[in-house]
Formats: sequence, structure tokens, C-alpha cells
Amino acid sequence: MRSFPRPASRRRWLVALTSLLATPAWAQAGKPAAVLGLSEFRVGFQKGSFNLALLKSLGLLDKHLPGVALKWVEFPAGPQLLEALAVGSVDFGGVGDSPPVFAQAAGKDIVYVGAEPPKPDSSAVLVRQDSPLKTLADLRGRRVAVQRGSSAHYLLVQAVKKGGLKWTDIQATYLAPADARAAFERGSVDAWAVWDPYYAAAEIDGAARPLATSRGLTNNNTFYLASRALAGNEPALRAVFRALTETDAWVQAHRKEAAQLFADFAGLGLATVHRVLERRPPSPVAPLPPALVADQQQVADAFAELTLIPKSIRVADIVWRPAGR
Repeated sequence: MRSFPRPASRRRWLVALTSLLATPAWAQAGKPAAVLGLSEFRVGFQKGSFNLALLKSLGLLDKHLPGVALKWVEFPAGPQLLEALAVGSVDFGGVGDSPPVFAQAAGKDIVYVGAEPPKPDSSAVLVRQDSPLKTLADLRGRRVAVQRGSSAHYLLVQAVKKGGLKWTDIQATYLAPADARAAFERGSVDAWAVWDPYYAAAEIDGAARPLATSRGLTNNNTFYLASRALAGNEPALRAVFRALTETDAWVQAHRKEAAQLFADFAGLGLATVHRVLERRPPSPVAPLPPALVADQQQVADAFAELTLIPKSIRVADIVWRPAGR
């Protein structure tokens, strides 16, 4: 069972972030597109991609990538985003822990380039308020909605294990978030494994209660993936990380304004967004430290053991390593 990172893990994260920020002059904001080697930058994001959504709303990426044509593409979940990345429809995007594992196992040409600190309270296995289910063991024989290959998929794997069950003891029903919520509300499934803001929206609306959150089950990590071409452009990547980290610093200093901006952007109620923010720690972006690569390998190994992916993989094979690391 894994839990929220210990202080030592936090220190490793801070070391990685300090290294990122102490970059040479070419990585500073304001350099023209010719220096960054980009003419166009296509970003894939999801409704729950808080930093990316606010980055778009605040327009900070324009400052860090001056002269670069920006395109933003929304996806319902990480697997769809990474499929687009693999076929060249986008250059960069943010996803949870499981989508890159499924993509790598399927031979997709993608690269881990960055990550945010863990968010272990931001996903849950939900049941309806009037559900008779009280413990994870009660999931035996039940239908559970989940987006295949999403971070919630790994949460469900861990939840089933904690409940003393085998994966085959439940009926996993693979649905995208919107379809999953509809099935959940009409009673076609007994539970729903999902992440924020879908988790928060169902909770605030009174439609659901958490049977278990990801705390103690998964770290619910957020990763940034890029095309192989972009992974070869360190100046551009560092500029993007600076923009994302600057966005997160603004969120921490202006939480009320950030909540309203995100609510308007995502079409969510303010109460839902405030709940999301309550569970979201400061989230600067940095390259992956070794401890996080090892953590992600555990995710891959769990899916391989259950044959939910076609083969075992080595996560480190597709992790970007900045110069000097």
C-alpha cells in the first residue's frame, strides 16, 4: 500500500524544481520562437487539468513562447489525449498515472517530460448516497464504472486489492466520465471510480459519497507527456514548465479568482471548483525525479500482473532526462 510522499520525497521534488528554475538564459521567458525552435505548439488538456486550463485562461504561455502559434485541444480523459499525442495531433499534454502505462504497453511513441506533486485526495471510488455498500469488500460481484486506462483504473485496481478481492470479483464497466456519470445516476452501475472535478461535482450535487479515496491507495500523480520531437527541445520544455509553475503560483496567491476563472472555463459550479481546490496541493512542474519513476513502475507492474496491459514495460525507457541529469 502506498501513501502520501514522506518528507524525503518532498525534498527530492524541491531539488528537481530548484534545478529546473536555475536554468541558463536561453530558458528565460521572452525568447523568440526562432530561439525555441518552435513555430506551433499544440496542447492537449482535460477538464480536470487545472494548471493547463488556468495557463490557457491567463494567457501566460504566450509570454513564455512568444511568436509561437498556440492551439488548445480538450479531451474527455487521458487515454484519448495520449492517442492524439501518439498520432501527432498534439505535441504536449497532462494526464494521470495510468494512461502513459497503457500507451507505452501499446507501443505508442510518447515521452514523460514532467510531473506535478501527488494529489492523493483528488480521486475516489463513489457510490450513491443510498447505496448499501459500506466497505471495499462490498464491491464483490458489483458493476463499477471506470474509464479504461485512466488514473481511476489504477485506483480501482488498488481498491479491489485492499478490499481483499480479486480483480475478477468485480464487473469493471469501461465508460468515459460523462457516460459513467449517467450510468451511475440511473443505477446501471453500483459504483464509479473517478477523479476531480467529476468526483467533486458528484459529491457537491449530493448524488454520491466516497467509498474510498485514493489516499493510502495511490499517489494520484499527474504527468506531462510530449512527442519525441518536443522531448528533444529542452529550451521549449523548460519554458513551458516555467509557464505552468508561474500559473500554479498565481493560483496559490489568488485562490478566489482562480476558482472563478476555472469555473467559467470548465462550466462548473463554484462550489465544485472550491472543493477541487481544497484537495489540490501546490503543484509546480518539474522533470521526473527517480523516486517518481520508481513509483510509476509500480503502477505498470500492477497492470501487467493482472494482464490488463499486453506486456510488461520499463517506464524509465521513455522518461526524458534533461542535460546534466
